[in-house]
Amino acid sequence: MISMFSPSKEGLGRKSLLTSNAFIQGSVLGNRHLKSALIAGFLVSTLGACTSSSVNESTQADNASSDKVATEETGYQPHLWPKRDTSPPRNDDVERRAKQVLAQMSVEEKVGQIMQPELKYVTAEDIRKYHIGSVLNGGGTSPNNNKFATVEDWANLAQQFYTASMDTSDGKVAIPLIWGSDAVHGNNNVYGATLFPHNIGLGAAGDPELMFRVGRATAMEVVATGVDWTFGPTVAVVRDVRWGRTYESYSEDPKIVREYASEMVRGIQGADSTPGYKPKNVVATAKHFLGDGGTTQGVDRGDTAVSEKELVDVHAAGYISALDGNVLTTMASFNSWNGNKLHGHKYLMTDILKSRMGFDGLVVSDWNGHMQVPGCSVKQCAAAINAGLDLVMVPSDWKAMLENTINAVNSGEIPMARLDDAVTRVLRVKLRAGLFDVGPVLNRPHVGDVSLMGHKDHRAVAREAVRKSLVMLKNNGSVLPLSSKSNILVAGDGAHNIGKQAGGWTLSWQGTGNKNEDFPGASSIWDGIRDQVESAGGKAVLKEDGAWSKQDFDGKAPDVAVVVYGEEPYAEWHGDITNIEYQYGRKSDIKLLKKLKDQNIPVVSVFITGRPLWVNKELNASDAFVVAWLPGSEGAGVAEVLLKSEDNSIQYDFQGKLSFSWPKSVSQSVLNVGQEGYDPLFPYGYGLTYGDSALIANNLDESTARMTAGSLEESWMFVSREMSEYQFRLIEEGAEPVLVDGNRKVSADDENLLLMSVDKVAQEDARRMSWKGLRPATVSLAAKYPLDFSEYLRQSSVLSFSMRVDKAPKGNVSLSMVCAQDCDKSVDFTASLKAASVGEYVDYKFDLGCFVNDEATLKALTQAFVISSDDELDVVVSDIKVMPNVAKGLKNDCGHAVALN
Repeated sequence: MISMFSPSKEGLGRKSLLTSNAFIQGSVLGNRHLKSALIAGFLVSTLGACTSSSVNESTQADNASSDKVATEETGYQPHLWPKRDTSPPRNDDVERRAKQVLAQMSVEEKVGQIMQPELKYVTAEDIRKYHIGSVLNGGGTSPNNNKFATVEDWANLAQQFYTASMDTSDGKVAIPLIWGSDAVHGNNNVYGATLFPHNIGLGAAGDPELMFRVGRATAMEVVATGVDWTFGPTVAVVRDVRWGRTYESYSEDPKIVREYASEMVRGIQGADSTPGYKPKNVVATAKHFLGDGGTTQGVDRGDTAVSEKELVDVHAAGYISALDGNVLTTMASFNSWNGNKLHGHKYLMTDILKSRMGFDGLVVSDWNGHMQVPGCSVKQCAAAINAGLDLVMVPSDWKAMLENTINAVNSGEIPMARLDDAVTRVLRVKLRAGLFDVGPVLNRPHVGDVSLMGHKDHRAVAREAVRKSLVMLKNNGSVLPLSSKSNILVAGDGAHNIGKQAGGWTLSWQGTGNKNEDFPGASSIWDGIRDQVESAGGKAVLKEDGAWSKQDFDGKAPDVAVVVYGEEPYAEWHGDITNIEYQYGRKSDIKLLKKLKDQNIPVVSVFITGRPLWVNKELNASDAFVVAWLPGSEGAGVAEVLLKSEDNSIQYDFQGKLSFSWPKSVSQSVLNVGQEGYDPLFPYGYGLTYGDSALIANNLDESTARMTAGSLEESWMFVSREMSEYQFRLIEEGAEPVLVDGNRKVSADDENLLLMSVDKVAQEDARRMSWKGLRPATVSLAAKYPLDFSEYLRQSSVLSFSMRVDKAPKGNVSLSMVCAQDCDKSVDFTASLKAASVGEYVDYKFDLGCFVNDEATLKALTQAFVISSDDELDVVVSDIKVMPNVAKGLKNDCGHAVALN
């Protein structure tokens, strides 16, 4: 049997105890009693997930009647949320000083304090002139826009900002600036920093105490740069792994997130919550409030359509824990809750977080997140401030935002009491962090200390985290551990690629564009294997494509092949996917595995990934399969677990257990322990050790049918942005297609065809397509590789999109889809566009059958949305998707669109 929730003082009670033959050929987990126990265990584990020692039971009872009134008036249920004392606890001296400073400030100074521009768009003189309260550096931004900026460069710029903020020559109050940075897996924006495994790997480690040490080491490397504040930890509970930020979550289980959040906060901020400067700590942030991990179809910045009870029980767990750790800041989330944007959600930000749960710190917005609130733009948003935002992250348009906010205060649109509360919260955080008293940045302990960046003690913690995070899914024939004295072929494009193993948020926002040389002091997985094997007298050879020869191994064949492969780096919505099959449509890595297996070489797969993916084919082609997640800069930690020591003893056993359930089929993108019909390939809490005897089937189902009839979901192609499988192209006859890789692109120098990002509801969530009519031209939303939409064709699906006509067509307009064969039909779209009201959005739906011949299957779709015009036309399009089981109810003759206003 397997016990998923055995009590464990060392970890989180997710030990995996296997007896011999627990897994048999043809079935990985077939024990119904085990499944029932597992689900029951989850319910027990989450019972009371949101309780806290800080909850005042008598106060809860006192407020029961007022909660009932609030429920009746608003439909909300505040009684579901824990009633807590103030966090952090109020300090009389801090409150007195904040009040004194506030009393001296003008409206202009107050508004300046609640603005947070980005490094690229603000100068020290701006900070002095406008009394700016905070700055941030976004992912990939560094001093002088230099990726290789030194610790001294960072510290010197921090000093300049501090000096400007303390200037009183114009009669303004001296208030130290606070600088925030996304140090989410170490101080990952800084050259030479220690990079820890991303949160998904830390979640698998099952070690809350380790989180404290990771947080502490991260804080030290942030301190060295003179930065005061990190935007972490992320405490999202991810429920759909299609989300591009899944790797920023510790687990699908709120229990793990709850146990981790407070430890990470204490590590970053310090275990002592007494106000005052702490030379080895910085301010932490719990983010993103609230429900970012629960959006429909895992779409970044989407809608979390759940009950308030589920919001409390699942998604709030990390915030309650972070409050236990006295976190000083929280960050509002881009997502909506049941259609209402969090950046404008007064009930959640003010009534719940601040009032009922007692949060006394500041709430900062996410990058221009305020502009998604109805009635707002990037340059003005009184509604978000009135809802409870205390600090507005407005990277580039901050001057307009500042001026408009001053006007809103002066007109009464933003009450003075609300502004004073926001400024007080900013001042409170700065006072509690000791920034008023510590003095100039360069005089602070440890600031500018180059030796702290990538310090050996920090790297040791990171390497420990790597070892503990590894999860072994398969080890048939006890292939692992490997003898260090053997002949080992190392293959795969991830073997010697530190950027790939580090993932997103690494030197650049997306983690792309990096080379191994960009990570001084770091080690790839290959580095670790090579060093240990060579030291023991064995032989390790790196061949990325697996093309070895006997000459490589002194006339012999390799004893084993270690193949390291997986996802390429990504961040935020760039990582959103619609299909959880690994390398869907471009199966290069499975070819490498099979090539080696065909040579009778035992294959060990080391899988680099930011989420569980459907890898049945890769599992079948592997003798052993290890999930390395995104291990960061210390790849050598992987080798310490895979390899035996020189005396043939085990160096480190596997400790990692799945904190996310592993899918059995490609349809299981939503797969969470405790849900109805829970049927994973590997359950939550699973993970083999070297002491386990388990035979994993080599004939796992490799069917790639995404859905069965009646269970198809909408397939999103462009919703707010292109899904990761698609890219817009501009096409003119006789010219190479132009790939659209920014927010504005033209087909030719004369701008005959223009495609640019525009706002419909949120930032850049629509695309303007403008034809000058100089030549016929086409906009194509092309698939990066052929996609199988055959089931959608069978299930009466439609191509759906929203379009606004800004200039009616002067010529002919056609609409089509393109596939590898039998998709040569197009729809005349001219009449529909001419009939549309200029300036108004219309929803259009076309039966997929309009685009294919009778024998077509849509098994290899290459272009999902193709619109062509031979003359002038100007439209805006959004929300392109395929909707199943809709066409039967429409009277669509394919000559005209079905338009639904």
